[in-house]
Amino acid sequence: MGEIALLVLLLNGLLMTGDTSNEDAVALKVKLQEARAQLNPQFLSLTIDASLASDPKYITFLGSAKLRTLARGLSPAYLRFGGTKTDFLLFDPNTEPSLEEKLYWKSWASSGLCEKRHLPPVVEKNLQTRWPFQEQQILKEELQKKYKNTTISRSTVDLLYSFANCSGLSLIFGLNALLRKENSQWDSSNAKLLLNYCASKQYNLSWELGNEPNSFRKKAGIYIEGSQLGQDFVQLHYLLSNYSAFRSSGLYGPDVGQPRKETQKLLKSFLKAGGKVISSVTWHHYYVNGRTASEKDFLNPKVLDGLILEIQNVFQIVNETVPHRKVWLGETSSAYGGGSPGLSNTYIDGFMWLDKLGVSATLGIDTVMRQTFFGTGAYNLVDANLEPLPDYWLSLIYKKLVGSKVLKATVSNTDGIDDRKLRVYLHCTNSNYSKYSAGDITLFVLNLHNDTRNLQLPSSLSSKYVDEYMLRPAEKDSLLSRTVQLNGRVLKMVDDETLPTITEKSLSPRSFLSLPAFSYGFFVIRDAKAAACI
Repeated sequence: MGEIALLVLLLNGLLMTGDTSNEDAVALKVKLQEARAQLNPQFLSLTIDASLASDPKYITFLGSAKLRTLARGLSPAYLRFGGTKTDFLLFDPNTEPSLEEKLYWKSWASSGLCEKRHLPPVVEKNLQTRWPFQEQQILKEELQKKYKNTTISRSTVDLLYSFANCSGLSLIFGLNALLRKENSQWDSSNAKLLLNYCASKQYNLSWELGNEPNSFRKKAGIYIEGSQLGQDFVQLHYLLSNYSAFRSSGLYGPDVGQPRKETQKLLKSFLKAGGKVISSVTWHHYYVNGRTASEKDFLNPKVLDGLILEIQNVFQIVNETVPHRKVWLGETSSAYGGGSPGLSNTYIDGFMWLDKLGVSATLGIDTVMRQTFFGTGAYNLVDANLEPLPDYWLSLIYKKLVGSKVLKATVSNTDGIDDRKLRVYLHCTNSNYSKYSAGDITLFVLNLHNDTRNLQLPSSLSSKYVDEYMLRPAEKDSLLSRTVQLNGRVLKMVDDETLPTITEKSLSPRSFLSLPAFSYGFFVIRDAKAAACI
């Protein structure tokens, strides 16, 4: 076969996985005796940005049967209700709910909290029609950094809690940290109103206080020392202990932004003052600016590797102040500023998302909270039409296949140098997924090369059967596709209450694992008998 003909085959993806003719396959090295880390079962978790409540009628989206079906697909997970707007929300138990909220609850009047009830179609359609205008207002507010306070009602809290609870998610509610007394101490009076209400309803949820305190000056003209914020968390911890419903609730913080120099100082002083009362240390990470990001950024191994140093910096601070405390990425996605339209909501975003999950697990991050499940911006898992985007399907497959024990896997090029464009991560398989058994292992791979790369399993695994789950753009040769196919079949919901069956492609023993140019996928090695997974 001539070089030109071979190139055409490569570009069209016609060299299928399982081809054993490539003598240049890259050797995969694995260690299966012990786990490098044990992750939270809710490792891949979600956020709902508090901007969804900027006008409380839009919180009614959370009553959608379709949205709840999609959320259940990603359980178990935490659901963080937070973000910039957190610090501009006020709870008033006497505020009347919006008309949309009233119509929703009326449809539930004769049923239990989690029995099947649909958001009335006319309400859902009306919300979808108005949403683009609301989204423009939210983005304008964020761009100008002129935020208005919003009052939320009992109904808003009820909708949030029922959405999380009925979807198998654990709600984390962010409290307003900008409410201050004259001596700069946190004013907890509004929080008490919310706690009283949630306790009266016997809601089981966890808490945060504030969002990105390193940016308070830019957002609100207020500067709060890390030590003061630590004292505020101690105050909140004491307040929670006064409620039998919340004595064992999680308390997470401080949700600082990228750990640059000044933010590192704030985090240190916070942890020294309040680190002992928090359940996990939370910080935020984005790779690039959503307004200036390019396709190349999403495929650049140097950009992806930038996360490694930031994680190491945060762990160093935590180990110096509150050793052994869990560390979470409390809010994260590819691009800040609401994501990058045309990039963050397409197939190409999966390179940043999947690699972040791999790197975070390898380095010991306990939980990664994806910004955002649904709402404003381009980095959502579900779009404004309630259609799942490529990263939703990637997250769903990750949840089904990837277990909480992290193993070691490496590849190197012909010179023995770590190939940063062929990125491999290995876990015990999720044995809760009935198709697989203890001892099976799941490998996920990202190929950033512009040609097909083949992986060769080590001899100890070469005789094993392998199930392939290869994700490719549904639009041929377009990394900017908003739909995705699994093993050649386009993924889409069967109906509003039914997710599609996730179907594998079976590979025979001694097959190479083949990754087309610019692709990512999962391989489950059956009967691997990994000691760490049994």
